[in-house]
Amino acid sequence: MIRVFDPAREGVAVPMISRQARLVAWPGVGARQAQMNYVVLEPREANVPHRHEQSEDTIFVVEGRGIVTNTDNGGVQPVEAGCIVHVPVGVGHAVTAQTRMVSVGGPCPPDEAMMRQLGLRSE
Repeated sequence: MIRVFDPAREGVAVPMISRQARLVAWPGVGARQAQMNYVVLEPREANVPHRHEQSEDTIFVVEGRGIVTNTDNGGVQPVEAGCIVHVPVGVGHAVTAQTRMVSVGGPCPPDEAMMRQLGLRSE
């Protein structure tokens, strides 16, 4: 079955990403290999530095601009609307907005540890 989601009304809040982040497509709604987050970061807001131990993270910046930081080596790269960010498995990273920033994407395969942290999976 094909599903169409409204991220403003559907999904699970993901506070470690932002005050306005939603986990929209994930195994809890029937996705087997996909995880898609919808994220709004306000100016100067940043997500919690993190890593996905068994997943790659790919993010498409829909609106705004900011920076992505490799927290393993301190590298910083600017990002803006139209950019795609790819973070390899296990690399620490964080995104900080300079302007209101909207992005979509997420870890693939789905990050089971993150879902446990959100209380969506049992240990």
